[in-house]
Amino acid sequence: MININFLGRSKTKAKFKKQYKDIKISYLNRIRWAVSMFYFGMGLCFATWASRIPDIKTTLQLSEGDLGSILFALPLGQLVIMPFSGKLVSRFGSHRMLVFSLLFYVFSLTNLGLANNAWQLSAGLFVFGIFGNLSNIAVNTQGVYTEVLFKKTIMSSFHGMWSFAGFMGALVGLAMLAFDLTPYIHFLIVGVIVFLLMAFNFQFLVKAKETIKIKKKKMFSKPDSGLIWLGIIGFCSMASEGVMFDWSGVYFKDVIKAPGPLVILGYTSFMIMMAGGRFLGDGLIRKFGRKNVLQISGIMISTGLFTAVFFPYIVPSTLAFMLVGLGVSTIVPTVYSLAGKNPNVSPSIALTTVSSVSFLGFLMGPPIIGYIAEVSSLRFSFGFIGIFGVLIAFMVSKIEAVE
Repeated sequence: MININFLGRSKTKAKFKKQYKDIKISYLNRIRWAVSMFYFGMGLCFATWASRIPDIKTTLQLSEGDLGSILFALPLGQLVIMPFSGKLVSRFGSHRMLVFSLLFYVFSLTNLGLANNAWQLSAGLFVFGIFGNLSNIAVNTQGVYTEVLFKKTIMSSFHGMWSFAGFMGALVGLAMLAFDLTPYIHFLIVGVIVFLLMAFNFQFLVKAKETIKIKKKKMFSKPDSGLIWLGIIGFCSMASEGVMFDWSGVYFKDVIKAPGPLVILGYTSFMIMMAGGRFLGDGLIRKFGRKNVLQISGIMISTGLFTAVFFPYIVPSTLAFMLVGLGVSTIVPTVYSLAGKNPNVSPSIALTTVSSVSFLGFLMGPPIIGYIAEVSSLRFSFGFIGIFGVLIAFMVSKIEAVE
């Protein structure tokens, strides 16, 4: 058994300002709404960019190979800033860093619409990735602080707002295409919307000082084992999630042989259930406990992927992808929530550690699918990723003190 004692006491080491002592529930709800809007703003920015990728590809006359290489600039930017993001958030405060990083995230989004060639788009995506990661660490630190004030699990609903923003971003993208607006104008409009969300909510962000001092460590010092274990669980979940994002449409087209517009059915069903599961996740965790929910989620991921492999038809595969969406919905929010409450590591540093390991799954999952499919088949590669759900359930069963 992996003894991670902090998971049982789940209290973050942060000093809150006096204004949060004996705080009224109405003000607490206003804080929760403010933090939710920052999650929504981040999700809207990312979905806005994703909605115009095909249009930008055509405008810049990029091949599939060119686009694949360019898109790698975004995760590269995230990986480059990861060693520093937690320290910056811890040093300057998550509320300050969230406003700063999201402002530049919006600014870098609008600049993507100005790209006239491949290298400009690559540079823009690199910067977009940097501020995306900074925003991610800062907003999840705010999520952890808000949970502490509420004294109950609410992290899953925050991530639900990010997923909901993905739907809204796609709908806005369709509207912008219908009006034949350029990506720059589209990005500028969304940028103004996110800026207004920030303007009306930034004063309600949680102001807290991390009380754990960051000690200078050797470059190759041993990281906290509990955080690494949580990161591996997140890795398996995000690998499954990344595969669904990038390959579900291809699976429905090439394996399921779905006709015409039904090709997007798998992706759509997955996204709907992932967003819905995140809004329901907090209640399920409070009722059944983190450990049970995480184990069931892992089994759902495997069951869904294996079902799609063994029954490659529209109806069972759609239901299967819905099951995968429910499975991945609560894992990352729960892992982030637990990581941010480690009493030995500041929330921002803990979140950076866990998100770094988890994000590698999102980055590596889709290419692994491609490589396996190249030497065998797409069905076999989906079956391989299905093993990750079983691994999640197994790893959670080995952790002590997960309530």
